[in-house]
Amino acid sequence: NCINKPRYWNKITNMSFNIMQKLTMQCLKADQPLMTTVRNASKKTGGSTRNKKGHARPKHRGWRVQDGHHVSEGTILATQLTTRFHPGLNVGFGRNGTLFAMEHGKVYVTCEAIDPNWDHTWIQRNYAGRQGQNIYKKFFNVVPENQHQRFRLVEEI
Repeated sequence: NCINKPRYWNKITNMSFNIMQKLTMQCLKADQPLMTTVRNASKKTGGSTRNKKGHARPKHRGWRVQDGHHVSEGTILATQLTTRFHPGLNVGFGRNGTLFAMEHGKVYVTCEAIDPNWDHTWIQRNYAGRQGQNIYKKFFNVVPENQHQRFRLVEEI
């Protein structure tokens, strides 16, 4: 009804509409979705961890102070799970096997022969087959810096 439009304008618009409709029907078939979706994983893949449950941190047992070092009272000399090191002069033995200095002084580590009580069942179990042999163990000793002058001459040789 517009004055500026030619007569065949309706035919052109109807034809273009039909062509567009056919093209869209050919492009969009039923087996192709209109919009593709991408699914991402909701959880990350399980990577390896270094310290899993049940793997405790190391306890760092062993010598704390070397032979010849000067220590103060209460210094831990060695930590151990089993009795590898034994207390000597001025050295205490804790409930968990820790050796500690009982006085200020210099640390001496000695290797001494022991004479175990063979009637004890623990000794029999740990030293089986070693009867009659010399058994040596490491002993921690702390010698005080200033020796006390309380010695008395008992008798002359």
